Amino acid sequence: AKSCTRFPGLDRADTMGSETITLKVAMACGGCSAAVERVLGKMKEVTSVDCSLDDQRVVVVTDGTIGKDKVLAAVAKTGKSCELV
Repeated sequence: AKSCTRFPGLDRADTMGSETITLKVAMACGGCSAAVERVLGKMKEVTSVDCSLDDQRVVVVTDGTIGKDKVLAAVAKTGKSCELV
């Protein structure tokens, strides 16, 4: 399975109060997933991003201080269609 994970060393203890957001994102290649990962990785509220090209899914873990709408808007900036799962 083709996937990428940002912040792979994240300690589970650091996720207290976190929120997990799962998105369906139209990604055709590694460049697409890299673009999504890059834009989400720039958000200070995002603690983890896991992209799966095979499943067309992106799992985002936040610190709980940002809304799902802002995460969706950030992904939409890449030009990829996306929706909450």
